[in-house]
Amino acid sequence: MSNPLLSSFDTKHSIPPFKDIKSDHYQVGIEQALEEAKQEVAKIIDQEDPPTFENTIEALEVSGAKLQRNSSILFNLNSAETNDELQKIAQQVSPKLSEFNSEVKQNEKLFSRVKNVYEQRDSLELSGEQQKLLKETYLDFVRRGVELTGEKKERFKEISIELSKLSLSYSENLLAETNDYELEITDEEDLAGLPLDVKQRAADLGEKKGKKGSWIFTLQAPSYIPFMEYADNRALRERFFKAYMQKSFKGDDKDNQKLVLKTIQLKAELAELLGYETFADYVLEQRMAKSTDKVIDFLEDLLAKSLPKAKEEVEEIRDFIKSLGEDIELQRWDWSYYSEKLRKEKYALDDELVKPYFKLENVVDGVFRTAARLFGISFRRDEKLEVYHEDVLAYEVLNEASEVVAVFLADFFPRDGKRGGAWMTSFRSQKYEDGGRVIPQVSIVCNFTPSSADNPSLLKFDEVKTLFHEFGHALHGMLADTKYSSLSGTSVFWDFVELPSQIMENWCYEKECLDLFARHYETGDLIPADLIDRIIKSSTYHEAYATVRQLSFGLLDMKWHGMSLEEALSVTSVSDFENEAFSKTELFPKVPDTNMSVQFGHIFAGGYAAGYYSYKWAEVLDADAFSVFQKNGVFDRSTAESFKENILSKGGTEHPMDLYKRFRGQEPTPDALLKRAGLA
Repeated sequence: MSNPLLSSFDTKHSIPPFKDIKSDHYQVGIEQALEEAKQEVAKIIDQEDPPTFENTIEALEVSGAKLQRNSSILFNLNSAETNDELQKIAQQVSPKLSEFNSEVKQNEKLFSRVKNVYEQRDSLELSGEQQKLLKETYLDFVRRGVELTGEKKERFKEISIELSKLSLSYSENLLAETNDYELEITDEEDLAGLPLDVKQRAADLGEKKGKKGSWIFTLQAPSYIPFMEYADNRALRERFFKAYMQKSFKGDDKDNQKLVLKTIQLKAELAELLGYETFADYVLEQRMAKSTDKVIDFLEDLLAKSLPKAKEEVEEIRDFIKSLGEDIELQRWDWSYYSEKLRKEKYALDDELVKPYFKLENVVDGVFRTAARLFGISFRRDEKLEVYHEDVLAYEVLNEASEVVAVFLADFFPRDGKRGGAWMTSFRSQKYEDGGRVIPQVSIVCNFTPSSADNPSLLKFDEVKTLFHEFGHALHGMLADTKYSSLSGTSVFWDFVELPSQIMENWCYEKECLDLFARHYETGDLIPADLIDRIIKSSTYHEAYATVRQLSFGLLDMKWHGMSLEEALSVTSVSDFENEAFSKTELFPKVPDTNMSVQFGHIFAGGYAAGYYSYKWAEVLDADAFSVFQKNGVFDRSTAESFKENILSKGGTEHPMDLYKRFRGQEPTPDALLKRAGLA
């Protein structure tokens, strides 16, 4: 069979021909595309014509298109549908891609052409988007070390390659640790407190693994989280919690501690080579927050506002435990269990009461209908579109003129070849080519509770919010309308990228939205108004605790990435370093032999290095932005159209604060967030 990665895709909407792509195609497909990309770049460098925006900046923008396409497929599947062979290939090609990128961005002759155009920028009569592309291209060269010389330039290249290898190894260790652990229960009494559907899925998994009569729980979120919330057996909760928090922290071949220390040292060295004091300073130069001090001030200000309330919430749980006549010291493996019990008592509300109204298929329909009401788009299931796994659903996305504006893939359930969590990605970004709009191919990947023999997939309310969140990212990609793919969709400052996703969560609390889809999966009855009211009232339940937890991760991230090279080299214990970083935010006794840093994939393998604060930063933006919808109507089309025009469609073509002010009319304030969180 010929290698499909070597030619154009003869498929509907040029979606990757997943069923024809075999693992052994990637090596050749990427290496040949890499050679083509090198030839395209060489052609730009060697041309005799003087540099212009068209023959240098735009030519660079479109170079390596096949390489980008093929590597996107590989790395997307390495996260969502991987195997040993795919992981090995990713390890082999990743340093080659990193090396090529470094060679391009450190090529002095090429940079001379880019710099020549950049220095003429005020006389070129470029559009705003062209000016942004020129600026970003120029800065990318500078920030990739092109002005370094001799040994420093070579060292920068070595570091870039090594960091790409470390990131992959970190992710693979974490995935292996997640997949390798099983909590096998053989005594039904140990299942006390667990909902029927949770027990049924555990029994199904036991049977699937050849252990009929046993109940098996895994460290995947749909298995782990309900066990920690409902299992009465405290000893098993403790064992399960420790297993979760000891992933990649056991001193074996899957341990990530050395990888963390090496990564931090290399990032600090890279920053120093470029003249920055810390890696955080390097990263934040291209963020809305702009400086390390501003991020730290932002996090610590929120911490000061939330920590006293969080301590009250923890004391409330301790008092609740005493009221139950239980004489125990509150530990981390107790929090979810007793918190869920108290929530049920305070609000007559728990997940089992809510889940019947959130059948997955209905929620998917609901998020589609929400998008239709807001942005005038619709979704048409298309089984002719190729997918990479039988669980993946494929849709054409249509505008009000019935034109296809995007392809949308949805991958909802956990499996061994998929990493944990939820994310949005794309197989092709939107752009304009030969005068026409090239439609984006956008995907969301989740790990929701799968259906069982007796029950459909019923989502917890938090899972409903997760779906709306990731769909917000997808909207950013699907509704993009920019000329250049490198400025399209989610290609924005990292602390702006969460605004479209987090604002979508707000609709989950609106009756007008819930009435579109929240119906009992058996009776078809609409979700009762009083249940919606209880969901809304409980939305600030333990919000201060959740805020402190999120801030603790942001502070840990900034501490890891806010070190000079000398400081980074002096760190010898991941555990001691983390304990010090968490000292301001600790609400429980420390659990020995557990660690967050070794499994903090967001910052060590997911692009959020010196950027985890952006989740809280974006909450300020989303609460402030949603206040406009609350004022004008949550489905007000003119407000939605303004959000689409000024935020979703513009990608990274302008500075995000300019885009935000054009929508909002002013810079954001934290007032709406503090009010929403009950912290005002």
